[in-house]
Amino acid sequence: MSLNKALSPDGKLFTIEIKGKFDFNLVQSFRSAYADVGVSTPKVIIDLRETDYMDSSALGMLLNMKKSLGDSVSSIHITNCRPQIKKILQISRFDKKFDID
Repeated sequence: MSLNKALSPDGKLFTIEIKGKFDFNLVQSFRSAYADVGVSTPKVIIDLRETDYMDSSALGMLLNMKKSLGDSVSSIHITNCRPQIKKILQISRFDKKFDID
């Protein structure tokens, strides 16, 4: 289980990649990963390509991030979800709050 973050060279795209389990153990590192995101970074990507497990604390972390960033970003995309992760997001109606692809 790990978390990687990256800022595009032009500073307009911030990506957080979650590998393995997205659960309570990542609370601090996830929060600190997006702490420096601001108005100069309009788009945030949460890449779940290598995420094989997500629990309710992960859903809470995503909601807290959205609340924390507020209007300082134009969009938050959750991308590359495995079918079981996408199903969790859809059942939780996260497709109404985030762009999921």
